[in-house]
Amino acid sequence: MPILESMSRGRRFRPSLWPTIAALVVIGATILLGNWQSRRADLRGGLQQQAETMAGESPLSITRAADVSPAARYRRASATGEYVAARQVWLDNRTHKGVAGFRVLTPLKLADGSHLLVDRGWIAGRPSARGSATREPPAADPPRGAVQVSGRLNQPPPKFLELSHEVQTGPILQNLDLDEYAKATGLALAPLVLEEAPGPQDGLVRDRPPPDLGRDKNIGYMWQWYGFAALTAMLWLIFSWKKT
Repeated sequence: MPILESMSRGRRFRPSLWPTIAALVVIGATILLGNWQSRRADLRGGLQQQAETMAGESPLSITRAADVSPAARYRRASATGEYVAARQVWLDNRTHKGVAGFRVLTPLKLADGSHLLVDRGWIAGRPSARGSATREPPAADPPRGAVQVSGRLNQPPPKFLELSHEVQTGPILQNLDLDEYAKATGLALAPLVLEEAPGPQDGLVRDRPPPDLGRDKNIGYMWQWYGFAALTAMLWLIFSWKKT
């Protein structure tokens, strides 16, 4: 190589001990991190393929909670039942286009008495009363009587980091765990949430973009870590050639 040939003129390859050890540690660590990002990309790629496959399936007609399995995530579905307004919850600190608000989730009672939790959409929050330390949820009453709801099956909205976890029983939650919600309410729930499709004009925003599980981001990080490894190896070679 021309670079190595030019460096070899009047120089000898004499790597020092501690720089060599440091270079090996950095190269090993960055390669391991690159491999980890590669595995994450493969995992998310599989989930992305599952999402695309499920989106192409015919809609699932849900008549009981047992009709829903975790494998049906991202599949289109519809259900008929009655909303249980008394068990509705508001997920706090959810933003839409930079505006803070709530995600509204309401259980739908199905024909056999079991329930399907419906993510009815997002609504902007309202200021707290002066002197009050708590926020009041905005009005988002569900329709009364029998309704048919269509949408996409998914896991509950992503969770935020909690410094301490406490089971919350009030209508305003920071995070939603389906198992804890089922125990607190006594409802027999499906293992997935139905994200209601756009349509109803009730003040709730139902912006449901196709799922993007971030595989490309992991690929980018992978090449960054491999690049750091290659750069470290190159710098070690350059500084190991010393004047004679």
